[in-house]
Amino acid sequence: MRIITGKYKGRHFEIPRTFKARPTTDFAKENIFNVLNGYIDLEDSTALDLFSGTGSITLELLSRGCSQVISVELDRDHHRFIQDCLKKLNTQACIPIRGDVFRFLKSCKQQYDIVFADPPYALKELPTIPDLIFEKDLLKPDGIFVFEHGKDHDFSQHPHFVEHRSYGSVNFSLFR
Repeated sequence: MRIITGKYKGRHFEIPRTFKARPTTDFAKENIFNVLNGYIDLEDSTALDLFSGTGSITLELLSRGCSQVISVELDRDHHRFIQDCLKKLNTQACIPIRGDVFRFLKSCKQQYDIVFADPPYALKELPTIPDLIFEKDLLKPDGIFVFEHGKDHDFSQHPHFVEHRSYGSVNFSLFR
């Protein structure tokens, strides 16, 4: 796993072969962040990374200048890996939380400039996630929600949908 750009550009982290998580490909990650640059300035912004997996998006957000990233991951080994990566970067700008995303969302009171969610594509609750983000009012007024999902889902009729991007088998829907 590699950080694409920013202050940690080029840093690599070896993901253990035993991990179930599939990190967002470098190609998809680079392209979605290029799209995001047209919507939001990440410098000094706050971010929420749901279903963090290997922490690839969390690390990219930090590298691009986010002042605070909350990273939520349920899997113990993945959470520990994220903590180890943060230690190697010597950053305090991330709060890694080991826990269930849906429980976290129920109690979350903070608003963010960017919310990123990359749930397992087979997750049965996946279609409900955009509604949860907006019901909980997690975005600041000019914030953006980036939702990574499989090709079987179409969110274009959602009232907050702005655009869809596809990079190979990786699909992103953006909401405001």
